[in-house]
Amino acid sequence: MPVVHDQPLAAPDPSDDGAREALLTVVGLGARGWQDADGEARTVLASADVLVGADRLLATVPDVAGQRRLGWPSPLREGLPRLLEAASGQRVVALASGDPFVSGIGTTLVDLLGPGRVEVLPAVSSLALARAELGWSAESCAVVSVVGRAAERVLRELAPGRRVLVLSSDETTPDSVAALLVRAGYGQSAMHVLGDLGSPEQTRADTTAQHWSGPGPRLHVIGLELAGPLHVGWATGLPDDAYEHDGQLTKRDLRASALARLSPVPGALLWDVGAGAGSIGIEWMRAHPTCRAVAVEAHPERAARIARNAAALGVPDLEVVEGRAPDDLAGLAVPDAIFVGGGASAPGVLDRCLDALGPGGRLVVHGVTLETERELATRYAALGGELVRVAVESAAPIGSFTGWTPQRAVTQWSYCVPADGGSGDPRRSRAGSYR
Repeated sequence: MPVVHDQPLAAPDPSDDGAREALLTVVGLGARGWQDADGEARTVLASADVLVGADRLLATVPDVAGQRRLGWPSPLREGLPRLLEAASGQRVVALASGDPFVSGIGTTLVDLLGPGRVEVLPAVSSLALARAELGWSAESCAVVSVVGRAAERVLRELAPGRRVLVLSSDETTPDSVAALLVRAGYGQSAMHVLGDLGSPEQTRADTTAQHWSGPGPRLHVIGLELAGPLHVGWATGLPDDAYEHDGQLTKRDLRASALARLSPVPGALLWDVGAGAGSIGIEWMRAHPTCRAVAVEAHPERAARIARNAAALGVPDLEVVEGRAPDDLAGLAVPDAIFVGGGASAPGVLDRCLDALGPGGRLVVHGVTLETERELATRYAALGGELVRVAVESAAPIGSFTGWTPQRAVTQWSYCVPADGGSGDPRRSRAGSYR
């Protein structure tokens, strides 16, 4: 049977005893490779028919007669099924650094193959070694991985006195992190660059972000003790001036109201439709490191601005789609929540958003025009939910006095799909019509 390379291998059937057998074993090794392996790990490595890993780790393992050695396929997700197909019936063992589940190959393999098909023998992780070197407890510091990711992810953690361990991508990471901290006003932050942890060649460089001079070691972890001003917190409703914008920005009080109803939770995906400056999607992702968001924006300049805002506020992984709803919503991953900040009265937009949500999905829509208000009132009458009108006034000078300056009132409709998603779902109760 041919292997389909653009699909992950099917997870094993728990009722099939034969399917429970692991397709491969992952062995974590310390900085010295084979020298750090215990007896069980050495037995597994010596008994492998096929040994897969990075050249650096493969070179540390003594030769075994008849054993094939392969580097990781590239790209991994497409190449791994082909590799396993070619090694069918043979024992495949993969090499990893430290704990394979700490920003390592173990996570990718389990995601591709399923947990029942991957056996893991971990070594001490680089994080444990770094905490031991610095004398930091696990609960006293945050962990940010920039392995294969943008260094701006560190910026989400900015707060005076916070400790952060950074899993680095390569020797250029300290340069990138130091520059970001200096630009953010955190140049006084202590930087501990810990190289080749657990090996005889282990190094430690202690300095500050503003005095760092790279590059760093190829393999290292960065410890940060942050010192700088408090710019923004993790609560929703960041100051409007935290964003670069052209006026198309959901203001902070309305933003906080919308996000309270969107209810970000770990791992959840948001569509931010008509994203403007991207503030809703950005603050959704700031709520938890695993929150994900897609910002859909039709104007190229605004789409580029969203990406800049996301990077500056520590969530560079926000996905920006330059397109227009409803057509360009097709093909997006299924959302857990949707915010529509503009264009709600356009034909098909709300229908497409409602169709996309599964049981428990949340929708929040803002409108400032009479046309959109009529649309939201109709939806509220048909589906229920919550319909509110939000008016915010701010104190401002009036000559030599101070008075209230009103912002434009916004109508907000929020709706949560019933948890059963079946006959009790009012979306399905009017012969397929939402109206």
